[in-house]
Amino acid sequence: MPRIARFIRNDRQTVYHVISRTALPGLPIKDTDKDYLLGLIKRMSNLYFVDVLGFSIMGNHFHLVARMHPEGEVSNSDIIKRWQNYYGDEAQLPTDRMDVAKKRLCSLAGYVKDIKQNFTRYYNKKHRRQGFFWGGRFKSMIVQEGSTLVNLLAYVDLNPIRAGIVKKPENYRWSSLGYHTQTGNKDGLLDIDFGLKEWNELDPKEIVRKYRQFVYETGAAESQESGVRSQGSVKKGIDPKVVEKARKKGYKTSRVDRFRYRCRYFTDSGVIGGKDFVQEVFDQVKHLLGSKDERKFTPVGGVDGVYSMKRLGT
Repeated sequence: MPRIARFIRNDRQTVYHVISRTALPGLPIKDTDKDYLLGLIKRMSNLYFVDVLGFSIMGNHFHLVARMHPEGEVSNSDIIKRWQNYYGDEAQLPTDRMDVAKKRLCSLAGYVKDIKQNFTRYYNKKHRRQGFFWGGRFKSMIVQEGSTLVNLLAYVDLNPIRAGIVKKPENYRWSSLGYHTQTGNKDGLLDIDFGLKEWNELDPKEIVRKYRQFVYETGAAESQESGVRSQGSVKKGIDPKVVEKARKKGYKTSRVDRFRYRCRYFTDSGVIGGKDFVQEVFDQVKHLLGSKDERKFTPVGGVDGVYSMKRLGT
């Protein structure tokens, strides 16, 4: 059965959540490898027309949240500048190759492929091995900017908390919040334009502060629960302490609880955002689905106004 084409919007700026996992067992991506992979993301982000909004590099996979720019926004002079910055001032790009280069450098698939292939070459050379490192195609989902995007970024930055690696998300240097905190966003790698007008904030330091507060407030309960699971504890039924805590809250669902329930949508969806946004994207990609049926969108539990369209294939 042929695989379904990836959901892509080429006519406007679009944010994607990318996930790619290794094909190797265990946790083969060690700290020095994470440094190299982060360096590749930096290098490729200087070549491609992309804004990096968030990332988390783990022992067996990575998350990358990126806004791709369409070809219509890119001029020939922009292409030449990027090309020479990457390949050297003497590098020449033939005029008849300009359109091909533009298409490539505005491509999500090309961007992620270059990151993954370069890492595979590095890893295989380091370990004197051959063959695949990554397990199949990367997953990608289209994300609406604004509150949906900020919730997704928080989910990505909480990965090392769920894995029990650190107690505070900014202590993990291979994640976006850690990168902001520990390096002061060195070389301007990360874009902090989340499209969240509710914050009404222009000062970069204040945006990062509010984002850090958001991560802590919405991720605390989810992080604690993941930490218990990561220790391998298996319980039959509900822990009496959990029941007592729920009684004291009158069984009301808090904001942090709702964050926990919607986490799965950040990896299993094809498109996520407001209903109008999901409908708009669906109308653009439904020709790829081989069906004339009108698709129903799933409300994301506990979050008013956010919907998900299920991913079909990877």
